[in-house]
Amino acid sequence: MRVLVSGGAGYIGSHTVVALVEAGHDIVVVDDFSNAKPTVIGRLEALTGRHIPVHAFDLTDVDKTAHLFDIEEIDAVIHFAGYKAVGESVQKPLDYYENNLGSTFALVRAMQKHGVDKLVFSSSATVYGTDQAGATEDRPTFATNPYGWTKVMQEQILRDVAVADPSMRIALLRYFNPVGAHVSGTIGEDPSDIPNNLMPYIAQVAVGRREKLQVFGDDYDTPDGTGVRDYIHVVDLAAGHVAALEKLAATSEPVNTWNLGSGRGTSVLELLHAFEKAVGRELPHEIVGRRAGDVATSYADPSKANEELGWRTQKSVEEMCADTWRWQSQNPEGYPD
Repeated sequence: MRVLVSGGAGYIGSHTVVALVEAGHDIVVVDDFSNAKPTVIGRLEALTGRHIPVHAFDLTDVDKTAHLFDIEEIDAVIHFAGYKAVGESVQKPLDYYENNLGSTFALVRAMQKHGVDKLVFSSSATVYGTDQAGATEDRPTFATNPYGWTKVMQEQILRDVAVADPSMRIALLRYFNPVGAHVSGTIGEDPSDIPNNLMPYIAQVAVGRREKLQVFGDDYDTPDGTGVRDYIHVVDLAAGHVAALEKLAATSEPVNTWNLGSGRGTSVLELLHAFEKAVGRELPHEIVGRRAGDVATSYADPSKANEELGWRTQKSVEEMCADTWRWQSQNPEGYPD
């Protein structure tokens, strides 16, 4: 298939581009580079040995989005593009609703006009609200912040679209905590500001960009008192997107929802110590108070994706840490401008 990857220069999008090419698909990327660097594309071309057509604009621009479908032959869409910082969404809710919903409206309208009927949507475990332990896809969805609500709303919008247009085939992929990097160390996670997530923060401490890690709370009802999360290697996550896309070509169901996760929880301290092994030294950290809004335990039940997609995670926490450290140590300041 010829696949349009929105947000294809971003962290998960870039790794999915590599996986799609390896699976034999052709790629078109659209990205406004508000949260990614253009230098990513050159690295993707070096990794894949392919020229990757790139359109640099904001998908909320309805006319440009429509024009993209006029000039490119597209069979399917994987939709990553969107704002994603939970804290920022609380401060700027209108920006998040406008961008995340608006981009989906423009994209789906253009798809329908051009008869493109396959869409893989990048959702999130945040749609389970505070009820994230052992989450299964039939659990009710809700959210605790505007970012989360944009995902809940987009899922509902896409279900409604599929009711109105039964020819549509839509995959809603809810994933938990993507980490790691391509084994080459040439592409990886490059937060534009202070990292919101644990793994890139640890990596920046290890490379000397941050003084120390703050562990938010050690009094949770977990084995060591620190928060437990389901980490998934970004390469495994990318493979899940390819599996979902290929399933859409063979299913009669208009909408399918799948969790992508390992089904295993790893605590903050366990991840820190695994990263220390990868680096070969202890890393400075301190225990501080809990962070508002954090849940004690979050992990997926991925059995539906295991069974229906024939997909399951392959990479261990040790590999996640080793690959992240390879990326960060080779690119201490992230991607060049």
